Amino acid sequence: MSNSHAQNDKPAKTPTDTKVTDDPYLWLEDIRGTRSMDWVKKENAVTTKQFVDNAEFTKTRDSILEVLDSDARIPDVGRMGDYLYNFWRDKAHPRGIWRRTTLAEYRKAEPKWDVVLDIDALNKAEDKRWVFKGVQCLKPNYARCLISLSPDGGDAVTVREFDIPSKSFVKDGFELPVAKTEASWIDENTIYVGTDFGPGTMTESSYPRIVKEWKRGTPLTAAATVYAGKPTDLAIGASHDRTPGYERDFVSVAKDFFHSELYQRIGDKLIRVDVPTDASADAHREWLLVQTRSPWTIGGNTYPSGALLATKFDDFMAGKPHFTVLFKPDAHTSLASGTWTRHHLILDVLDDVKSRLEVLTPPEKGAADWKRETMAGAPAMSTVSVVDTDPDNSDEYWLGVAGFLTPASLQRGVLGSVPAETIKQEPAFFDASKFEVSQHFVNSKDGTRVPYFEIAPKDMKLDGSNRTLLYGYGGFEVSLQPFYSGSVGRAWLDRGGVYVVANIRGGGEYGPQWHQAALKANRPRAYEDFAAVAEDLVKRGVTSAKHLGAEGGSNGGLLMGNMLTMYPQLFGAIACEVPLLDMKRYTHLSAGASWMAEYGNPDTADWNFIKTFSPYQNLHKGTHYPPVLFYTTTSDDRVGPVQARKMAAKMQAMGIPNVWFYENLEGGHGAGADNKQAALMHALAYDFLWDQLK
Repeated sequence: MSNSHAQNDKPAKTPTDTKVTDDPYLWLEDIRGTRSMDWVKKENAVTTKQFVDNAEFTKTRDSILEVLDSDARIPDVGRMGDYLYNFWRDKAHPRGIWRRTTLAEYRKAEPKWDVVLDIDALNKAEDKRWVFKGVQCLKPNYARCLISLSPDGGDAVTVREFDIPSKSFVKDGFELPVAKTEASWIDENTIYVGTDFGPGTMTESSYPRIVKEWKRGTPLTAAATVYAGKPTDLAIGASHDRTPGYERDFVSVAKDFFHSELYQRIGDKLIRVDVPTDASADAHREWLLVQTRSPWTIGGNTYPSGALLATKFDDFMAGKPHFTVLFKPDAHTSLASGTWTRHHLILDVLDDVKSRLEVLTPPEKGAADWKRETMAGAPAMSTVSVVDTDPDNSDEYWLGVAGFLTPASLQRGVLGSVPAETIKQEPAFFDASKFEVSQHFVNSKDGTRVPYFEIAPKDMKLDGSNRTLLYGYGGFEVSLQPFYSGSVGRAWLDRGGVYVVANIRGGGEYGPQWHQAALKANRPRAYEDFAAVAEDLVKRGVTSAKHLGAEGGSNGGLLMGNMLTMYPQLFGAIACEVPLLDMKRYTHLSAGASWMAEYGNPDTADWNFIKTFSPYQNLHKGTHYPPVLFYTTTSDDRVGPVQARKMAAKMQAMGIPNVWFYENLEGGHGAGADNKQAALMHALAYDFLWDQLK
């Protein structure tokens, strides 16, 4: 399936092997068709009149926008050479500026920034609506960069070469038309590129099937193929490691979200890095790190799921692996990440979904064991994450620290010489002194112990009357950790609401096994977990069904769809955002084919279990459903707007009351191309829920 931006706007093809002739809403799959967009405009007008055109909504939206635009926010930075780079959006720069400063300047309360690229000025000059989607700069000088720009906030981007010293795009430089492209530097005159090279060059999942080596000054058609995958692969990519003394090239073949093959490219040869396809492998200087997703027996030893292993890269490639176990999970812990500095490895470990950091040091010559030290921990009920390091040159590290009631701070240190110090501190956007955070556990239907966080007023009465918002995701091994949100604080907590985050199966809170417990036929376990949390909130007297709302987006939108259809009696209202809902058709819509490892293939016998958690097929007349708001974006080329449209239209046609729909034109899967759009979408969800749960 080709995937240029223009082609993404075409209606999805109706496959001959999928029975959809009884679906009267297929016409809504014509994403930008006149009939579809007329329906969208009509629904938007109805929802706007009901929830947006009033003073209360304006107050909510503006209070959220004030947070998103605040100059007091922490400007997150990433080091490239001598400079710290930051992308920043505010009221004066709605599409954002890419800028840089020095460490000495950044330490100041009001640093002076050197603007490298102004996206709003670029849009004005080119009469476009570009959305900045990231940048890759060539080491070690970081003078030339590949900048990705989306025409509408979707995943499809144009890639253009940029020169930092002159602050300009390179005339006749590397440039690629809009597509779901992956490009990376080999050297100053060569890049790896995977893109839409024409019919048949994208996978069925809508990502690059072919990766090529493209030399400066030659047409893209002359680029040499490095690897061509199968249409059924998820995506193909290539990269070059420029670390002096350890220069290596790799080709990655993603089979699905959780299975891949990694090859070292030496000349025209590809040599397999022979780890299990469900494990991740990462080379850093002389080391190879392997993180397992299932038990692995090698060299006479069996390593458990969720372990992190280390060996010498060259020894492993020569068939002489000798692994050291750097992390082994237990019933309460999992590994969130491992991040290299020049001489050390920082592990971020989750202990019942709360962070702790460890520093590991590889053995020097003659030594056998890695050294292990504990870093200073985070405040209670909080998250500490490594946000940046400088692995090529130093042991500098940057930490992000935040909790539900603890405004984010940014710390910097240098392992072995400079202890972590707070460089930036975000202000409080709401009065946290009125609230308290607690963690609770509930047994799900099958007896599994499921954690959840609760943020509530200190003086909360357990009389079932509190308007409570329950948030969840539960998929793709994504963990929901404590976070600080001025938007949640202002739009929900300050009103007297209770906010709850459920750590259900399908996520990564307890490692790969927690995720795998809700895959495919076991998907309903995630929904049982979420329902168990909802029931526990009622049992404990925090709230009651009529005062309990639920919110989730993307895979969390599928969660919301199943709360709506499986457990309608548990909720007073549901906000279902950029959702998956029609699981019969999902593999034929946008990037849906890429998620079959998570949900299964509905065009096979898998439909026998998928149909049990496909909300679109599980609506029934005569059932009482809670009020529901669906929101999505026209430009979402990952999940797509089709699913929310069809679900809302079907429910309305069935005569189900209180079904609301809103579609933003821009913003892609993130639902907002700028802060103002994001504030509107968030405020819409919070005001809808607050209004319905009274």
